[in-house]
Amino acid sequence: MSAPSAPTLLILAAGMGSRYGGLKQMDPVGPSGETILDYSVYDAIRAGFGKLVFVLRKEIEQPFREAVGRRFEKRIATEYVFQALDKIPAGFTVPAGRTKPWGTTPAILMAADTIREPFASINADDFYGAESYRLLAQHLQSGPGHKAPGCYAMVGFVLEQTLSEFGAVARGVCRINGSGYLENVVEMTGIARDAAKITNTDAEGRVTPLAGDELVSMNIWGFTPQIFAQLRERFEAFLQQNGRELKRECYLPNTVNELVAAGEAKVRVLRTGDAWFGVTYREDGPRVAASIRHLVREGAYPERLWS
Repeated sequence: MSAPSAPTLLILAAGMGSRYGGLKQMDPVGPSGETILDYSVYDAIRAGFGKLVFVLRKEIEQPFREAVGRRFEKRIATEYVFQALDKIPAGFTVPAGRTKPWGTTPAILMAADTIREPFASINADDFYGAESYRLLAQHLQSGPGHKAPGCYAMVGFVLEQTLSEFGAVARGVCRINGSGYLENVVEMTGIARDAAKITNTDAEGRVTPLAGDELVSMNIWGFTPQIFAQLRERFEAFLQQNGRELKRECYLPNTVNELVAAGEAKVRVLRTGDAWFGVTYREDGPRVAASIRHLVREGAYPERLWS
């Protein structure tokens, strides 16, 4: 029996970070000028991933490759695909006035012609920790089970370890059954900590208290190539219903929710004890840098990743 192929890491790096301002994917956070992406790729290589695929906007390709990508190209197979408003299924058109991207579901679809092996997908601006990549690599290479139709995975983080001190955040709060599979993800877009309380405030002002120990999706998933056909079908359904909207987006957690509810997918939730770090607001940057310096002092990472 041949060994399973090394999985690919698909990195969603097309976003500009509207609340943050600028290309936060390129900001240094490590002691030797490393970006969050450097740590993600370093952890993925250690875990056994064999290829990177970046989803970019074409206009940021050159600065991105010069500032970040070329460090990886000589260490691991690296490819680039491009997300654009007009890259949508045949029969649909972009409505006049639409400038907002279509969301993370179509971003994954940009790699449909590039990825032929099991893969993980991540956000470029999130620090997930080494254990997350180990868990996903083990799942994606664990034999026949990971190739079963619609059998996917998600790394779950403890909610209270994913909050920002500088404002509300959006998180996908997960409900998990007794067998460790995802039942659904509830998108909450106004989660904040106030003193000892954590609450979500929705667009209508309704407040939901949260315990803080809930598992949340931080958009780190494990898939097989079967997912592309499923995502394409769901994206087409989204466009049929919302294709004339100027700001509505087709988010990956919502799409996975639909697949789970329809019985078309099973998602194993892989719980990690690692802390998640992210730069939602510009003020988060120093905290992320301090957290990474602590991990370096603890020996989790070398002072210089790519020496």
